[in-house]
Amino acid sequence: MNVALQISEPRCIAPLGAVLGEGPVCDSRNGALYSLDIRDGKIFRTGLETEKTDAIAAPGMVSALALAKSGGLVCVMRDGFAKLSIENGAAAIRPLADPERDLHGNRFNDGKADAAGGFWAGTMDDAEKETTGSWWRLAPDGAVAKVDSGYHVTNGPAFDPDRRRVFLTDSARKTVFVAETDGGSISNRRVFLQFGEADGYPDGMEVDNEGCLWIAFWDGACVRRFSPEGALLVEARLPVPRPTSVAFVGDRLYVTSASVGLDSAALKKAPLSGGLFRIDLSRKLECEARYFDDAALT
Repeated sequence: MNVALQISEPRCIAPLGAVLGEGPVCDSRNGALYSLDIRDGKIFRTGLETEKTDAIAAPGMVSALALAKSGGLVCVMRDGFAKLSIENGAAAIRPLADPERDLHGNRFNDGKADAAGGFWAGTMDDAEKETTGSWWRLAPDGAVAKVDSGYHVTNGPAFDPDRRRVFLTDSARKTVFVAETDGGSISNRRVFLQFGEADGYPDGMEVDNEGCLWIAFWDGACVRRFSPEGALLVEARLPVPRPTSVAFVGDRLYVTSASVGLDSAALKKAPLSGGLFRIDLSRKLECEARYFDDAALT
């Protein structure tokens, strides 16, 4: 695609005031965008047409969501993978697997479904002092396997199925890695992007239908789009310092953000911190929806 991409000014469609907003996932089956407040224990459901948001109390620390093929959701909690159901404004979970039950200081963080029907999620030291983070994959049959290790703060993943690649971020190290993947494992992991002090910290990310990688930058007040080769193509500035993750719906980009750690002066300058933002794009960049294949677990 040689035509330059045009982007609108970001608009806050839901001033959620999230402490640690994260994990946007679009479910076109019911016209909703789900997102999270990890620290304040909330699941948000925003109507794609009405832009009205309902807040649902989370049954514990939910840090990432994925669509389940059966029609519901799967998630990662502090202590592992779980099925998540929301009925009549209440959320309930059914635990599936806790592969790090012996690492008491760790918690799960970001995650996404892959094109093969699995669900990847990363762990991290909750105190952010130790480099004890790993990537895990929940397979459709319920088996859990470690994909990679040696991370300080895991974020992503983002999948590029056309090139059979996956992007994995260590936010604390300001590093985005890329590796080949067959769906259940990775090979040839190497540095894809390395950022400096002025760039902010690469956080949540997604690959669009042109193979370009979009990354939200914590303390960078922006979202950046990179080519499949790693060249910077677009920078979208946001009126908040801590955008956290992104999701596509057709020709719209949704961005979550956080207010955690901002003092009163910073919040006065950026009162929409923790809100959900929408950026309109000049063409559709939404990638094909991915679902965790939960047929064997229902």
